[in-house]
Amino acid sequence: MMALDFLAALGGWLRRSTENLGFAMRAFVIIVRASGGLLRRPGLVVEQLYFIGNYSLVIIAVSGLFVGMVLGLQGYYTLNQFGSEQSLGLLVALSLTRELGPVVTALLFAGRAGTSLTTEIGLMKAGEQLSAMEMMAVNPIERVLAPRFWAGVIAMPLLGTIFTAVGILGGYLVGVQLIGVDEGSFWSQMRSGVDVWKDIANGVLKSLVFGTAVTFIALLQGYQAQPTPEDVAGATTRTVVISSLMVWWLDFMMTAIMFVK
Repeated sequence: MMALDFLAALGGWLRRSTENLGFAMRAFVIIVRASGGLLRRPGLVVEQLYFIGNYSLVIIAVSGLFVGMVLGLQGYYTLNQFGSEQSLGLLVALSLTRELGPVVTALLFAGRAGTSLTTEIGLMKAGEQLSAMEMMAVNPIERVLAPRFWAGVIAMPLLGTIFTAVGILGGYLVGVQLIGVDEGSFWSQMRSGVDVWKDIANGVLKSLVFGTAVTFIALLQGYQAQPTPEDVAGATTRTVVISSLMVWWLDFMMTAIMFVK
């Protein structure tokens, strides 16, 4: 009986997972198809881009500065053991452009903007605002979800670029100004070792994929939430957990494709 119960529970979990995956894929297609109307009203995307991107800018910039400073400090003492401290600029730049910039930005974005999107959509659903739009012949997916989706997709690469740039500045402040690494070597090693397409472009592509995934998960969790305070709070928590796990999984897959030879 225990084996049968286990198989029944496993089958139920697989069925629910398949249903949720199918619903998510269908919702993604519906959002993309409903995005055509935004070409006539780009102000909706700009408004949400300001809300999502501008309000996340401070935590992104401050976090990037401190991550870069830690990289500069740790990287110097590691490279100093091999007499290669002049390559500190290259180490900081590659670490930020390839990995830390896109990944940390995505995690911070999920915690700041993702939870805000989930809560906003959940509360709109609880207040029956989405149902009211449907009664007035207004498509809530086109009017509410699609602008927020594309705003998140656009904001993530911009925020990731700012994180990387400020992080390099933090590495420069610690490595050159505080510790005393040669400034010319810091910048010249970085310039010669960082490839625009292989490193910077791939990092931007990672941010674009992460932005798509995190924003869609946040909107989906808010749209699926039951109109109760408890379920809206639970949807917010699920947004952070699922987004974080998805970012790490996508990062591994994309790193294996982009950088592993």
